[in-house]
Amino acid sequence: MLEAAKHDFRTTELDLELLSTPFRVQTNWHVITGASCSGKTTLINQLADQGFQTSPESARQYFESELSKGRTMDEIRENRAALTRQILGMMVKVESGLEAAEVTFLDRALPDGLAYFRFAGMDPNELLPDCFQHRYVSVFMLDRFPYQRDGVRSADDETAAYFEAWMYRDYIALGYSVIRVPVLPLEERLGFVFERLSEDKLL
Repeated sequence: MLEAAKHDFRTTELDLELLSTPFRVQTNWHVITGASCSGKTTLINQLADQGFQTSPESARQYFESELSKGRTMDEIRENRAALTRQILGMMVKVESGLEAAEVTFLDRALPDGLAYFRFAGMDPNELLPDCFQHRYVSVFMLDRFPYQRDGVRSADDETAAYFEAWMYRDYIALGYSVIRVPVLPLEERLGFVFERLSEDKLL
């Protein structure tokens, strides 16, 4: 007998019943998200320079740590499902250790992981309940610059577009009003974020 075909989770929608889950903790955290090559980390670093508390991207920290041990990116990504679980576990711990009332800018947040679960061939609804532990006060999604590779990035433009589309859909499904940030020089992007936060009386 032929083995049943493995389910493809790459286009799996979020479960409507699970989406009715109430959030447990309202935070004062602002999410900076977007696909690779959107300038997230650069903007987060600028916010840190302005004196704001920030939380770095767990995936980049993990990759840089493993590369420093002599592992290659191919070795790190050999088991994509295990890698995704490892990074999402780090994200859960990071968010659990933050003070909910303190203004903090996050370089990605847990709902970003829903797209990564899909891409790794896993059901995003497995992660979905964890996305209701904290309610973020705002979500900024940065539009992408022309794609560039570095020591950590390896995906192509099509893959980046996949993540961008699903991240946007997932945050909307979770009830967030996602603020799109256009491609602008850094200082103008920073000003755009501050202007929107000021308009909404969030800073």
